[in-house]
Amino acid sequence: MDLDVHLQAIALRDTQAYGRWMSGAERPIRESLRSFATVVDVEAVLQEALLRVWNVAPRFEPDGKPNALLRLGVRMARNLAISEVRRLRARPVDAEALERAAEPTEPASPDPMLRKVIEECRERLPDKPKEVLALRLETAGGEDDATLAERLGMRLNTFLQNFTRARKLLAECLGKHGVAVDAELGT
Repeated sequence: MDLDVHLQAIALRDTQAYGRWMSGAERPIRESLRSFATVVDVEAVLQEALLRVWNVAPRFEPDGKPNALLRLGVRMARNLAISEVRRLRARPVDAEALERAAEPTEPASPDPMLRKVIEECRERLPDKPKEVLALRLETAGGEDDATLAERLGMRLNTFLQNFTRARKLLAECLGKHGVAVDAELGT
């Protein structure tokens, strides 16, 4: 999903639009910082990058490609992490290595066998948890849970219970197939 659908509202300082953008952008930005996790406080870098995105959004000019603001956020976060690496090290750092580290990387292709197991486990979910999970994934953080619950004709609490049940059952099923969920998520 192109998160730039929220850009105009963010530029007008709509905090709810920014929250929707952030719910879709946080994970990719965090993942772009994975290589820095052993060296810097990734959470602090992430928070600073998100704050900077909010501050520059009114002046930001998208390049016409999808997720321009997200790409800016990734670049800001990686540059902040590089600055923090420089600050923490007593010896000079190879400038070329830092530049290579600042280059955005494409996410790795998912393992086809893992994808197959995930799909099998999703298919085994009971109807309501499967429906809730599918809608959450489909909207990719673009809508809040209350809106999604309303769309499915559920109360918010029921929606959240179904989502929690879907996650639990999915994790159990994946575990039975030998997938260590925490290891796959990098947690």
